[in-house]
Amino acid sequence: MAYLELKHVNKAFSGVDVVHDFNLEVEKGTLVSFLGPSGCGKTTTLRMIAGFEFMDEGTITLDGGDITGVPPNRRDIGMVFQAYALFPNKTVGDNIAFGLRMKKHPKDEIAKKVRETLEMVRLLDTIDRYPHQLSGGQQQRIALARALAVQPRVLLLDEPLSALDAEVRVALRGEIRRIQSSLGITTIYVTHDQEEALSISDRVVVMNKGLIEQAGTPEEIYRSPKTRFVATFIGTANQFPGVVSGAASVTSGSIKLLANGAKNFRDGDEVVALVRPENIQIQTEDTPHDGWNIIPGVVETITFHGAVTRLGVNASGQRVVADVTMANSKPVSLNQKIWLAFSAEASQVMAAK
Repeated sequence: MAYLELKHVNKAFSGVDVVHDFNLEVEKGTLVSFLGPSGCGKTTTLRMIAGFEFMDEGTITLDGGDITGVPPNRRDIGMVFQAYALFPNKTVGDNIAFGLRMKKHPKDEIAKKVRETLEMVRLLDTIDRYPHQLSGGQQQRIALARALAVQPRVLLLDEPLSALDAEVRVALRGEIRRIQSSLGITTIYVTHDQEEALSISDRVVVMNKGLIEQAGTPEEIYRSPKTRFVATFIGTANQFPGVVSGAASVTSGSIKLLANGAKNFRDGDEVVALVRPENIQIQTEDTPHDGWNIIPGVVETITFHGAVTRLGVNASGQRVVADVTMANSKPVSLNQKIWLAFSAEASQVMAAK
């Protein structure tokens, strides 16, 4: 039995469904991310788990017990908000001690727990400072420490890094994963940042318009998307809309693609062939390969991304992006004619609607 389970959870505001028939099982000790665009129901679902929002329908069970009607302060769930929510008139130590005092822990135990928790987030030297004397990244780590100090059964994080700059975000998400793994605490992490979700999660739940589009490991979500939304929301995917033409091919405008996935459809079915940029190779000559697509195009943009360079290519009016490592490719220039090369297996085919 799953440690945390949501069954047929529904929530509407003013008659508009925000979360619809949400079903999820979360194993103990795992970090699960809710990923999706703004307004997809991520935070509302998180707030229902915390007890801050009432459900219209459904049940939530935690460690075998039904907590659907249990008030927030009795659910034993910790929550970290985007805006930190630290008490400005209390020191760091007092902020962390607050929950422990509410639970009437002995003073010596509180002092010990505060120091242990601050050591865990590597900020023991800030114990006597006030929140305004800390950086944004430090404040968020203190907010995390405060939530962990009471040893909750589940930790909820609502876009905890969105207010921080890119460099701090990357460092802090690594810290969150380190602490979560070392404690083995069951964690739900809400984010709209796909890189963030893929890099720290055991499982990712992709949401759209209140529904779960797909749930799986980061690798499953990226490599085997089940819907067009997931394929285009996670990473970048070139889309070739067209119709199935033959046993394993798709005709998209003037381009005929070899695509093994077309075998799952009938001739004439409207589909979309999706190809990841990293699966496309660049050729400066028209060199055929059996079972590969070789498509001519003209380089319109060249964008440097560090380890890879992204090329924007006009292929018979279709814009295609390809990620290449210049160390393994011949140099190309703007307006140069090239050929895009990718295998039939690289094209994932799904229904157009």
